[in-house]
Amino acid sequence: MKKLVLLGGGYGNMRVLRELLPNHLPDDVTITLIDRVPYHSLKTEYYALAAGTISDQEVRVAFPEHPNLNIVYGEVTGIDLEKKEILMTNSDNVSYDELIVGLGCDDKFHNIPGADTYTYSIQTIGKARDTYQKLNNLPANSIVSIVGGGLSGIELASELRESRPDLIIKLFDRGKTILSSFPERISRYVQNWFNMNGVDVINEANITKVEDQLLFNNDEPVHTDVIVWTAGIQPNKIVRELNVEKDKQGRVILTKYHNIPNRENVYVVGDCASLPYAPSAQLAEGQAEQIVTILTKRWEGEELPEEMPTIKLKGVLGSLGKKQGFGLMADRAITGRIARILKSGVLWMYKFHKG
Repeated sequence: MKKLVLLGGGYGNMRVLRELLPNHLPDDVTITLIDRVPYHSLKTEYYALAAGTISDQEVRVAFPEHPNLNIVYGEVTGIDLEKKEILMTNSDNVSYDELIVGLGCDDKFHNIPGADTYTYSIQTIGKARDTYQKLNNLPANSIVSIVGGGLSGIELASELRESRPDLIIKLFDRGKTILSSFPERISRYVQNWFNMNGVDVINEANITKVEDQLLFNNDEPVHTDVIVWTAGIQPNKIVRELNVEKDKQGRVILTKYHNIPNRENVYVVGDCASLPYAPSAQLAEGQAEQIVTILTKRWEGEELPEEMPTIKLKGVLGSLGKKQGFGLMADRAITGRIARILKSGVLWMYKFHKG
């Protein structure tokens, strides 16, 4: 029996499972999925979990069941590429014939002193839970500072505003305007929403140091009761420690078939893969579909295509609380209620395996 190991139960490896199960897995292949928690987590919704507007159960999706699927729960400590083994804490190592690494990402603190010690995170479901506890136990008129004006920071700030209207919310963004890389219509719409809803956006922010309840913006101290960090990501520590070629962001450089050069049995999917797009759940799923195509051809001894098709991304959708949103679909800017409905629909289709 060939042993396919999926490292991490995120969007990429969930797509692998959906493509192979229940009817497209060869009889001589078994799959082992390794994850620290016993369910797939909807990471794109962690902002709402942290804000307290949805329950923990709403961001969990059960892993599929299949006679040839084995699920191992535990903490991974390393990957031994030579021995073809996954190193585990408090359990036996897991061997593989083929491996798909989908371990996701960690916060990137940009070497800012104190940022990793004095801030809260929404990068994992465990950290999002901790952030929820901290934010929702705050007394009225407490100050919450969110560092990072990208999609995660915007969605967290807007959702928290609706959840806790009694809080003072500050959003620190490096750009001259919020979402400066988006069309002006979207940037202006989001900025207006924050103005109308009392979220203080600090543009051209430059966080130089973080201390307990103290944020230094351009070296000026800003008192705050809680700091949430949404200012960048980097590949998971396990991947950062892997002795393979990486790009400037620390992501693994791959062949056109999504495997590590000279190791055609080891694939990398999602946030840890060096691709010409920004990391996203949508990208991980598109990449996973191509990996399944390559795996299937290799299992059947078929010739691989000379070129892989371009992964087509449908766009970006973001929420501003439960009623408003924004996005880019086929390079077309959309704002308001329609954008929010579209995002809810995409989530519903994903959660119930309709799309």
